[in-house]
Amino acid sequence: MIAVGVDAHKRVHVALAVDEAGQEIGQWTGPNHAVGWEALGQWAAALPGARVWGVEGAWGYGRGLAQQLVAAGETVYEINARWTAQGRRHARKPGKSDRLDARAVALFVRQEAPSLPRVQIEDETAVLDLLTTERGAALAEATRLRNQIHALLVQVEPEYRARFRNLRSRAALDALEKYSPSGDGMVDEQRAAAVRRLGKRLRLVMSQVDELASEIEVRAAKDFSPLTKLCGVSLLTAGALAGILGPGRRFSSDAELAAYAGVAPLEASSAGSIRHRLNRGGNRRLNSVLYYIALTQARHLPNARAYLDRRVAEGKTRREARRALTRFIVRAVWRLWQECWPKAMDAPQAQAA
Repeated sequence: MIAVGVDAHKRVHVALAVDEAGQEIGQWTGPNHAVGWEALGQWAAALPGARVWGVEGAWGYGRGLAQQLVAAGETVYEINARWTAQGRRHARKPGKSDRLDARAVALFVRQEAPSLPRVQIEDETAVLDLLTTERGAALAEATRLRNQIHALLVQVEPEYRARFRNLRSRAALDALEKYSPSGDGMVDEQRAAAVRRLGKRLRLVMSQVDELASEIEVRAAKDFSPLTKLCGVSLLTAGALAGILGPGRRFSSDAELAAYAGVAPLEASSAGSIRHRLNRGGNRRLNSVLYYIALTQARHLPNARAYLDRRVAEGKTRREARRALTRFIVRAVWRLWQECWPKAMDAPQAQAA
């Protein structure tokens, strides 16, 4: 079985193929556009034997290539850049280049293919991923605008908190758009005008946030409502999870999902003391979503609080207990994720594997 590793970039892709013994049998470099992807496919078709692909950045710069390969019936795996970075650091000749990166991807696929997340054709989850990412950016923009408004108001009217308890309500937005300073200074007038302009922009951003949230909830309720059975998962959270986990059943077990999320504990035992430490690898967006689910359960779910207390009584720190709880949450998410897909989807995937 030939393993082809692709180091994907914004303008250029570099591919390198290795055989079952890990020996290089070919290299390709070409542009990142449809013509280049077609040329890469023709180059790979000339290689002797069956092949599997690993694309670093399969949901980033390599998305177009990965989707074209999957549509052509190729087996493509998603490769996290952290994994190949570890391989380069432990190589006989550590170094960094596009060729070395592609080689690291190919060798990693050759060794770990059965346990890697497989790339599938984009579906509804890709739409949810786009919407949740856009909503997150809009929320960040709203926070930035509020900070600017606070900074201006404290200069014009230090006691403004009495009038604006928060800048999130509709009444507060109305007041911002009509704001006038208590003084008569020219500078304060300009600051007040800036507050009014920022207030209008904030209203627009928040209206977009609400529109995106409504669309995410509708789409999540249609196909991914089983995820909301888990405490701490709303329809918005279910949409975020679906966008990250999809498309299709990419993970064959909860252990694979835990490793992908970076919540599988790493053993750090020494001198007879058995301990585990934080795994800083994996998908950090998914890790963040799971962390907030764990916090919600710790506050509102009696069983979760009892579990945390029991692990602390066993000698674990509160942080270690929360990590253990997050691992259980991953297992629950994986089981509920299976309910989101009809069994009919299993057949074509099993044939493709």
